[in-house]
Amino acid sequence: MSKQESKSRLARSAIAPLSEDAKPLKGEQLKKLHSELEDGWSVVDEHHLEREYSFRDFREALDFTNEVGELAESLDHHPDIHLSWGKVKVIIWSHKVGGLTENDFVFAAKADGLPR
Repeated sequence: MSKQESKSRLARSAIAPLSEDAKPLKGEQLKKLHSELEDGWSVVDEHHLEREYSFRDFREALDFTNEVGELAESLDHHPDIHLSWGKVKVIIWSHKVGGLTENDFVFAAKADGLPR
């Protein structure tokens, strides 16, 4: 499967409710899912995903921030969003497990599909 097909698979996937015994992903599981995302995402300390998007000005960054916020509300999966002039940093992890799940990679792929 190509990187584009993998990205599309993630972007088409749904955010799934986590089971009570869900555990954060580690090692090879994280590497595989990370390889399916657009370039620019970092897996930080096997705990969270992070990406900084660049824009021409504050207005474009603000508009993207609002789009990410609407996506988060629609999926009931809420990242940290940091807005500054011409930049938006998105940080994602599953608070319930204290680390990364496939849901976080799905959210990242969907965020990459937003207008920018």
